[in-house]
Amino acid sequence: MGLGQGAGSRGAIALVRAARAAALVQGRDFATPDDVKRQVLPALRHRVALAPDAQLEGRRIDEVLREVVARVDAPRL
Repeated sequence: MGLGQGAGSRGAIALVRAARAAALVQGRDFATPDDVKRQVLPALRHRVALAPDAQLEGRRIDEVLREVVARVDAPRL
Protein backbone atom coordinates (compact mmCIF):
# COMPACT_ATOMS: atom_id res chain seq x y z
CA MET A 1 0.00 0.00 0.00
CA GLY A 2 2.76 2.43 0.80
CA LEU A 3 2.21 3.59 4.36
CA GLY A 4 4.90 2.79 6.87
CA GLN A 5 3.33 4.56 9.83
CA GLY A 6 -0.34 5.33 10.38
CA ALA A 7 -1.93 8.46 11.77
CA GLY A 8 -2.86 6.99 15.15
CA SER A 9 -5.74 7.91 17.38
CA ARG A 10 -4.91 11.63 17.44
CA GLY A 11 -5.03 11.63 13.65
CA ALA A 12 -8.45 9.99 13.69
CA ILE A 13 -9.69 12.59 16.15
CA ALA A 14 -8.34 15.41 13.98
CA LEU A 15 -10.03 13.90 10.93
CA VAL A 16 -13.41 13.70 12.65
CA ARG A 17 -13.13 17.24 13.98
CA ALA A 18 -12.21 18.57 10.54
CA ALA A 19 -15.16 16.76 8.95
CA ARG A 20 -17.53 18.15 11.59
CA ALA A 21 -16.19 21.66 11.05
CA ALA A 22 -16.64 21.34 7.28
CA ALA A 23 -20.22 20.19 7.78
CA LEU A 24 -20.90 23.11 10.14
CA VAL A 25 -19.55 25.59 7.58
CA GLN A 26 -22.02 24.09 5.09
CA GLY A 27 -24.88 24.62 7.54
CA ARG A 28 -25.28 21.03 8.73
CA ASP A 29 -25.09 19.70 12.27
CA PHE A 30 -23.82 16.29 11.11
CA ALA A 31 -20.86 15.07 9.07
CA THR A 32 -21.24 12.74 6.10
CA PRO A 33 -18.77 10.15 4.79
CA ASP A 34 -18.00 12.58 1.96
CA ASP A 35 -17.06 15.25 4.52
CA VAL A 36 -14.61 12.81 6.05
CA LYS A 37 -13.12 11.86 2.68
CA ARG A 38 -12.62 15.53 1.75
CA GLN A 39 -10.68 16.15 4.96
CA VAL A 40 -8.30 13.18 4.75
CA LEU A 41 -5.44 15.03 3.05
CA PRO A 42 -5.40 18.19 5.19
CA ALA A 43 -5.92 16.26 8.43
CA LEU A 44 -3.58 13.30 7.86
CA ARG A 45 -0.85 14.14 5.34
CA HIS A 46 1.52 15.35 8.04
CA ARG A 47 0.61 12.53 10.44
CA VAL A 48 1.60 9.53 8.31
CA ALA A 49 4.91 8.30 6.92
CA LEU A 50 5.64 6.44 3.73
CA ALA A 51 7.11 2.97 3.82
CA PRO A 52 10.75 2.84 2.67
CA ASP A 53 9.86 0.97 -0.54
CA ALA A 54 7.27 3.63 -1.42
CA GLN A 55 9.86 6.35 -0.85
CA LEU A 56 12.31 4.57 -3.16
CA GLU A 57 9.61 4.37 -5.82
CA GLY A 58 9.18 8.15 -5.56
CA ARG A 59 5.59 7.97 -4.33
CA ARG A 60 4.01 10.89 -2.51
CA ILE A 61 1.96 10.84 0.69
CA ASP A 62 -1.02 12.53 -1.01
CA GLU A 63 -1.04 9.86 -3.72
CA VAL A 64 -1.02 7.02 -1.18
CA LEU A 65 -3.75 8.62 0.94
CA ARG A 66 -5.95 9.12 -2.14
CA GLU A 67 -5.53 5.42 -2.93
CA VAL A 68 -6.58 4.48 0.60
CA VAL A 69 -9.65 6.73 0.43
CA ALA A 70 -10.62 5.23 -2.94
CA ARG A 71 -10.41 1.70 -1.51
CA VAL A 72 -12.63 2.34 1.52
CA ASP A 73 -16.37 2.23 0.89
CA ALA A 74 -18.46 4.75 2.78
CA PRO A 75 -20.95 3.20 5.18
CA ARG A 76 -24.56 3.34 4.01
CA LEU A 77 -27.64 3.12 6.19
